[in-house]
Amino acid sequence: MGMPAADIEKLIREAFPDADVTITALADDDDHWAAMVSTAAFKGKTRVQQHQMVYAALKGRMGGELHALSLQTAAKD
Repeated sequence: MGMPAADIEKLIREAFPDADVTITALADDDDHWAAMVSTAAFKGKTRVQQHQMVYAALKGRMGGELHALSLQTAAKD
């Protein structure tokens, strides 16, 4: 199955229009990705809350279409 990087980025940008998003393949299978997401929406949120926000933006695709996503998040000033 898998999920292309462009689809992951699109979902994240829909939820966080100001986000800087970098998606990197961890394997050649559209199933294993790393993402760096920086947005002002993360301000004042814990790292866990930030990651939960990104997972929510993916609309239930984690564990299904998207098998693995290594996340790094940061709050923009």
